[in-house]
Amino acid sequence: MSGATKAGISVTGLSKGFGGTPVLRDIDLTIAPGERVVVIGPSGTGKSTLLRCLNFLDRPDAGTVRVGDLNVDVGTATTAQILALRRRTSFVFQNYALFANRTARDNITEGLITVKGQPKAQARARADAILSEIGLADRGDAYPSALSGGQQQRVGIGRAMALDADLMLFDEPTSALDPEWVGEVLDLMRRVAGRGQTMLIVTHEMQFAREIADRIVFMDGGRIVEQGPPADLLGNPQDPRTRDFLRRVV
Repeated sequence: MSGATKAGISVTGLSKGFGGTPVLRDIDLTIAPGERVVVIGPSGTGKSTLLRCLNFLDRPDAGTVRVGDLNVDVGTATTAQILALRRRTSFVFQNYALFANRTARDNITEGLITVKGQPKAQARARADAILSEIGLADRGDAYPSALSGGQQQRVGIGRAMALDADLMLFDEPTSALDPEWVGEVLDLMRRVAGRGQTMLIVTHEMQFAREIADRIVFMDGGRIVEQGPPADLLGNPQDPRTRDFLRRVV
């Protein structure tokens, strides 16, 4: 991972609905370079949609997304701006989202070639370095079907690491894993965080959130209800909705 200073990220007035039903309601959120922000809240409250809207996997209905000097207004966003935004973000999916017909190495090189425009030889060298970093140096030629769930998710994280993005987005990265594989994925995320990577993480792993987050954001009903340092939000929540949620999950 590059030692270059990462850019700050902010979203303003971000809104999204599906079939006339609001899912995100006027979200404002700023993330400082190197900050690790964890989003928690009930299922169906828009947490994953927030992540997907940040790099236009789902196009928002309104709002702006800024990464460093790149400011993308939803109403006027061009294809070039959306591609530029995606080059500055990377995404780790809860269901791995690996290409089944490509090896672990090729899954990592895909984004380097198609998003970053790297030559194949350079992309392959970077992929091999990443495979070594994530503890899968001997599995580069393996297809996803030959990998455990934990190994597949490590490849997914490696793919995101390889892009050296300003912001890494993690959408419940352990939710599809058997319990035996959760630890190895969380350990890798700790290592990524330890290198100063800016991260926005949706998770139900509350102890992990307490440990890794600089700030925890609680969402409910498509809105940010409350946010603060882990000790404050988890230990002394101010909003009744936050308190009710934490009573049920902690």
